[in-house]
Amino acid sequence: MTSFNRSTSRRLQKLTQIPSVWEGDRRPLSSPHSPADPDSKGDCILWVDGSQGIVRAMDMVDPSLGPEAIVRTLMRAIEHPQSPAKPARPQRIVVRDREIQFYLRGVLQDLSIAIDYVPELPIIDELFRSFAEIVDGQTPDLPPKYAKLLHNKALEVWQAAPWNFLEEQQILSIEINQWDIDKLYASVMGMLGIEYGILFYRSEDSLKRFRAAVIADDHETNRNLEAAFLKQDCLFLTFDSVDDSDDDDLGDLADLPNSEIEPTFGNIHPLEGLRSVLYEEEALLTFVALESLLRFVRDYRRQLSQEDGLTLSQRYRISLPETYENRKSLNVTVSRMPELTAELEEMAGLNDDEDDDEDDAIFAALRDDLIPEDAFMSLGVLSWKTLDHLRQGANHQAGAEFEPVGDGLPVIVIQTSRPKAKGIIENIQEAGGLNAICFHTVTDPIDDNLYDLGLLQMRNHELFLFGQFLNDDPVHIEAKRKWHQRCHNTKGNCGLIIAKGLTGSTRGNPQLGDMMALLEAHALSAAELTLETLD
Repeated sequence: MTSFNRSTSRRLQKLTQIPSVWEGDRRPLSSPHSPADPDSKGDCILWVDGSQGIVRAMDMVDPSLGPEAIVRTLMRAIEHPQSPAKPARPQRIVVRDREIQFYLRGVLQDLSIAIDYVPELPIIDELFRSFAEIVDGQTPDLPPKYAKLLHNKALEVWQAAPWNFLEEQQILSIEINQWDIDKLYASVMGMLGIEYGILFYRSEDSLKRFRAAVIADDHETNRNLEAAFLKQDCLFLTFDSVDDSDDDDLGDLADLPNSEIEPTFGNIHPLEGLRSVLYEEEALLTFVALESLLRFVRDYRRQLSQEDGLTLSQRYRISLPETYENRKSLNVTVSRMPELTAELEEMAGLNDDEDDDEDDAIFAALRDDLIPEDAFMSLGVLSWKTLDHLRQGANHQAGAEFEPVGDGLPVIVIQTSRPKAKGIIENIQEAGGLNAICFHTVTDPIDDNLYDLGLLQMRNHELFLFGQFLNDDPVHIEAKRKWHQRCHNTKGNCGLIIAKGLTGSTRGNPQLGDMMALLEAHALSAAELTLETLD
């Protein structure tokens, strides 16, 4: 049996021993609304002072942990109890588990604490009754009788991976004529490898409005995108990793084993907002939509992959999981919508000729002689503490006043050698300083690929290229998304850091001592980068 170190025992013996009886116990605490994941439960460990009627410590632990866990929580109850309790040793401890009693007797034998068994623990019993009432009163994410069915159906969708051959604008209609729904319009997410899932719009109008909002907000600071997102009228299924760590560490979700994929269902409505809960009718509607969609993509996978403009339609009889309003099944028709797809694609490509003219003017004004070819460039964030420090430096260009919101100031970091860094700083100073930073999307006339150009606009309106990125590169997409979100938090304020140390140990991750200049500026949207701004 593991015992305390002698130094720990001496430390605990020095604490005041109060004439109190403490109750301690460990019990499972889980929701009955999670049949899709029977392992999603934990043990709750409680230590309460029965004499004063207060909780001294509480922990949720994995059920597989041994009896040491209850001792760890007891240590906190003794040395670092929850307020208003003070550090102290009890005179007596009572438990309702014989094994816990014998274990604690061995561990605490040097602390002069009596360990007794009692069949009931009045205060802890009452607390767990309260916990159970709270858990039982919660609305489950899915109706319990449909939860496992929907969970399994979602994993079938994950296995079918319709995003491998369907883009978001390639809409499928699902004619159901039940639950006050004539048709659902399915949009599949995932071809870019960023987010995976399916949106089932309740109307064609809602779908078009959202797509128009996304296109209008493209390359902006996403200031209007959140509002547009919440105005959608749709059901959704999305996929994420069971691991709740930072998504940046997980890579592409599609590379993970199926056991690490977690589906989430929900609803979005302009008057309700987003909720990750489906009620009974919504759950049945989602089941029918998923089942019919799965059958369609399995039947027409080759045609969906190869023949973009082909009209496809198929009728299916979908059995309901239980009789609903005297119906055991529904007739559902799934159809491809090439005309709507073409309309959405046209929305995304409006004013191509005007854009080409604008691009030509920008290319004519663009210079690429500011940043050395071998320089290292990255999009990042500068903590508020580091920002305050750099603002005291000699090579600091002040920007507008703003409230520090979020994790820091969005910055472009250019790292090169010390002499070249000094040259960049001098050239920017000669141009009157940095005015703005912008990302502008253009089409390469040779390979027809879309590229994001990273641009620096000087106060004398000269325009310099600092980077060129493939528009559909998942890493760049995510980096630019974070850039726009941070610029939104700072009201468009951002910065440029010029750093040395290209060939040293801090290559790619310059430290404070490497940063030779901080130039604060503002983020210029692609729409704002017009001919007028270049004059």
